[in-house]
Amino acid sequence: MPAAKSLSLPTPADTTLDCAVAVAIFDLDNTLIAGDSDHSWGEFLVERQLVDADHYRRANDQFYEDYKRGELDIHAYQRFVLQQVAQFSAEQQQALLADFMTHKIAPLHLPKAQALLEHHRAAGDFLLIITATNRFITAPIAEALQVDQLIATEPEIVAGQYTGEIIDPPCYQAGKVTRWRSFMTETKRQGETCYFYSDSINDLPLLTEVDHPVAVDPCPQLNAAAEARGWPIISLR
Repeated sequence: MPAAKSLSLPTPADTTLDCAVAVAIFDLDNTLIAGDSDHSWGEFLVERQLVDADHYRRANDQFYEDYKRGELDIHAYQRFVLQQVAQFSAEQQQALLADFMTHKIAPLHLPKAQALLEHHRAAGDFLLIITATNRFITAPIAEALQVDQLIATEPEIVAGQYTGEIIDPPCYQAGKVTRWRSFMTETKRQGETCYFYSDSINDLPLLTEVDHPVAVDPCPQLNAAAEARGWPIISLR
């Protein structure tokens, strides 16, 4: 795979960015952070000895390989994750998330990703994370990154308890397009310029919909697709 270009942030005079305020959309995992938060959550549970280590690690790794191939059963995977979350009390959930943020997510910080966010923020753009990972895991990450909005796969919650299921449509592959279109309509942003930064072939449906698709440290499949379409390829690593 050809090396990605180093990130070169446009200056205010650079015409590669539209002058009007835009919606800057970002995938989260392996785009704004240097790893996969979903998979890292599974590793975290194993390290804290909160699950059957061998079984959980094997299943977690297999789901991740399925995702990278673009073949993930998103409902089965989120059931695997959220049924475990449901075993913890609300107090335990919050304590685990704080521990997870400190020991698993903080080390994945990317200064260049932060600079890209700051660039769009300074331009007055609306910052949106759109991710297949569920809101339980990603809400504190989005808060730490100080984006304006998070669109994530939504866990089903009944009477204050996680059921282990998700609310359709999941924010995955074509589901991201559905969720993005709903957001643009509900916030009356139709017609606004949209940038979308992603590393994953799973995001090809949304990348082909926006005005400015950008491949970020792309997987081999997305790298090939980006090259074929003449899309920018950058690195935030």
